[in-house]
Amino acid sequence: MNYIKHLTGFFEKVAIDKTLNPTHVSLYIALFQFWNCNRFKNPISINRDEVMRISKISSKATYHKCLKNLHSLGYINYEPSYNPFKGSHVILFNFSEDLKPQPKSERKSKNEPLNEHVSEQALNKSCTSSETGTEQAVVPSINYINNTNILNEKNVSNLEKQSKVIAKNEAILDENKIVTSSAVERTQKEEKSSAKKEEKLQPSIEEIKTYFQENNFPEQEAQKFFNYFKSVGWLVGGKTPMVDWQAAAQNWMINAPKFISNAEQPYRAKQLNTTTDKDYSEPL
Repeated sequence: MNYIKHLTGFFEKVAIDKTLNPTHVSLYIALFQFWNCNRFKNPISINRDEVMRISKISSKATYHKCLKNLHSLGYINYEPSYNPFKGSHVILFNFSEDLKPQPKSERKSKNEPLNEHVSEQALNKSCTSSETGTEQAVVPSINYINNTNILNEKNVSNLEKQSKVIAKNEAILDENKIVTSSAVERTQKEEKSSAKKEEKLQPSIEEIKTYFQENNFPEQEAQKFFNYFKSVGWLVGGKTPMVDWQAAAQNWMINAPKFISNAEQPYRAKQLNTTTDKDYSEPL
């Protein structure tokens, strides 16, 4: 079947038939799409919800009214099942061979239309209580079920992939948190240990006085030693941190006599004192 010629013949009929409106055309095109998916084999099983979705008809009353109108005007043959476990069937006629529309009298006699005349445009309105009795309980077609299952499987696989990626990212974040926390703890421990070492390297004034007294050195030198190195931050030579303060104290005791003033040295030669009378005629 040449579907291009078929659609051409259909639209020529629509152009002449003034009883149809855009809702009827939209519904027929949706049915034609189902027929195309069924390889143009009659009859086709239709699903009301899917046909309404494709034809953009939101009212069940409008859907059933337009379907009956297309049947009565000879465009389709509608066979409702009235069975909730069996879908309705639709037969579409081939318009590809006859591009010219048939007279309405012949069309009605051939397809046995209902005694109903479409005088006004079908409106998009909600279904009333009198119209619910004519609605059929439709089960989805096999093609619709298969397509739905395929989409569900794809969605499930995508969700599984996303959940795996999320779980992997969470695991990486947890590892980073553990590594960061361990590094912070290690740094804090190192800082505490270095602070304790510095405290041990920096003696108190009592320890220095005791050490000087044990080495028979005056307490005043112990105070000088403490004040000097405390003022320079306990650095040797102003650059190197002090490692052993007892050794530094020993060096201080050894070099202390060099810094004693002239008045504090009783053993200095009195001959150099200018206040004593001297005889410069005597040879040295």
